[in-house]
Amino acid sequence: MDLTSRTKTLKKLLDAMPGAVADPYIPPRATEPLILMYKVMGKVFAILSVRREEYVIVKCEPPLADILRQQYTGIGHRSHLDKRFWISINLDADVPLNEAKSLTKRSYALVCQGLTRKQKAELATRPARQLPKPKRAKPRRKVKDR
Repeated sequence: MDLTSRTKTLKKLLDAMPGAVADPYIPPRATEPLILMYKVMGKVFAILSVRREEYVIVKCEPPLADILRQQYTGIGHRSHLDKRFWISINLDADVPLNEAKSLTKRSYALVCQGLTRKQKAELATRPARQLPKPKRAKPRRKVKDR
């Protein structure tokens, strides 16, 4: 998987969300996943493309989806999802990365709002996955003069 920095950033964000599970879709006769379908408590909240086109599909409120489609050329819809509730964000287009991250977090929150009380309680017990801290180079030891 050769991902751009924008896709890597979104993947790290998605992987760090509490209870988020990445379900890879590998087409027949392929060796690598085409997309990663992110779910929380079994409900899809994001679909991240990891090959070919660079995009993420997220859930969105209908009025906001219409506004975003008018504001950005990089926001549209995919034919296999209901365009009222789902938007596709082209990561190579005019959509700022911070906007894509914000919409991804919003999608997660929307799906979590629709969970049952029991599911919400179960999700609350799951710790948020921590992003790995970058490793720092160890300082060199000073050699004592003899």
